[in-house]
Amino acid sequence: MRADRLIALMLLLNTKGRLRAAELAERLEVSERTIYRDVEALSIAGVPVYAQSGANGGIFLDEQYRVALNGLSAQDIHALFLQSDAPPLHDLGLGKTASLLKLLAALPNAQRNEVTRLQQRIHIDPANWFQVLEPLPYMGLLQQAVWEDRCLSARYQPVEGDEGERLLEAYALVAKANVWYLVAKKPNAPLETMRTYRAARLQAVALSEQRFVRDAAFDLPTYWRAACEQFERESLAAHPPCPALLRVHRDAFWYFPAYMEGYYERIGAPDAEGWHTLRVTFPEFSEARGRLLALGGGVIICEPNELRECVLATARAVLARNADA
Repeated sequence: MRADRLIALMLLLNTKGRLRAAELAERLEVSERTIYRDVEALSIAGVPVYAQSGANGGIFLDEQYRVALNGLSAQDIHALFLQSDAPPLHDLGLGKTASLLKLLAALPNAQRNEVTRLQQRIHIDPANWFQVLEPLPYMGLLQQAVWEDRCLSARYQPVEGDEGERLLEAYALVAKANVWYLVAKKPNAPLETMRTYRAARLQAVALSEQRFVRDAAFDLPTYWRAACEQFERESLAAHPPCPALLRVHRDAFWYFPAYMEGYYERIGAPDAEGWHTLRVTFPEFSEARGRLLALGGGVIICEPNELRECVLATARAVLARNADA
């Protein structure tokens, strides 16, 4: 992004003083011609930056002009440098490691030491264990449509039902836990009809020549909070949690701290034969049935009766279907 590069250029000049265009181009990973265009843009914007030719020449800021970073508090520094280099930033072509290094170079020594202390003590990894990153073959087209307020033609595969073709006004992209979503609506439709489409379920995408006028009333953070709350309400209504009381043998107990941490409670100590009593809250009924079937003889379902009977009926059906196979 050019704005990011212009800030980095100012910070480098603020820290290093006079630098040649070739050195700035190498540090910012652009051409020298781009550096001179950026210098011109800063000058037009009122930043006193100059380019001088000759043996002792270079690009420099007026001595009386400085980009003040001394006012950053320890909390500010932590907030800037504790952010992880998350996959969604790379999906957008905005990996920020280089940008943070440029900013780090411009910090006073005391604050630079604070960053080093922080990075050796706290690290945030946003990815889940064994998370498979979804393929995003149309990410470039989605970004272009969002930035240029363009409509796009998309073939989408919903969770239920057949895939279908639709023309959409591409309003925004949102990454949630490394999964990308397109926020869009049909052309000229009211904001209340805005929908969220999982990017990986887009089977085909083509840019349309048709542009749209973005509704000034649309606010992405507000929309996303409301959409998440609505999704959670509807999911809980359609698939309510399933509490259960279980007896779990020590040979199967590993499953609960491994995969259900925070969703189970141990009642008392295990008995002499190694059976634990657990109160477990499964995300929903069918998932409880599947997980308990997978544990086989290592679990006894005490409550509810409905879950126990369902697991027994499923086990008998599996046995009957496969006995003569």
